[in-house]
Amino acid sequence: MATRITHHTTSATAPVEVQGAGVLSPAARKVMAVLRVMFGFYFLWAFLDKTFGLGFSTPAERAWINGGDPTAGFLSNTEGTFAATFQSLAGQFWVSPLFMIGLLGIGIALIAGAGLRIAAVTGATMYLLMYLAALPLTTNPVIDDHLTGAVALILFAVALAGDTWGLGRWWAGTSLVRRYPILR
Repeated sequence: MATRITHHTTSATAPVEVQGAGVLSPAARKVMAVLRVMFGFYFLWAFLDKTFGLGFSTPAERAWINGGDPTAGFLSNTEGTFAATFQSLAGQFWVSPLFMIGLLGIGIALIAGAGLRIAAVTGATMYLLMYLAALPLTTNPVIDDHLTGAVALILFAVALAGDTWGLGRWWAGTSLVRRYPILR
């Protein structure tokens, strides 16, 4: 349900009414929509490249459809604080499908602009796990691109970034989302 915020001005102009959970200029909403789609393509591309071995990060012979494990390279080569934990996940039967479903679902949700709350939670969790796997950090003692990405995904959800150039408003009006707002 949208909140209505009324700002009264002291001049002779009429009050300005802003609908939504936050107040952003139209230009800021458009920039956030572009950034949302870019992040979505980042996740979708990772899914496509790991699935089909398009030769960017994943060669064809290591593609998921050719029997490759999309998480083995990353998990097997972790070093540092939590290396043993992440290395033990490599090769587990449930890790790759869960990871790949996550990449696909997050990518589609971000590009479509619908389901951003679930995408924010799952994507931020994925980013946080990759952050932990990268500890200790080498370029900055605290922040890296995984934490930045996690915060961006949360921003897209709380700012209703799917409402601009996306299906967010339509999705929010469906009976399913009205009944289960977490799906927004």
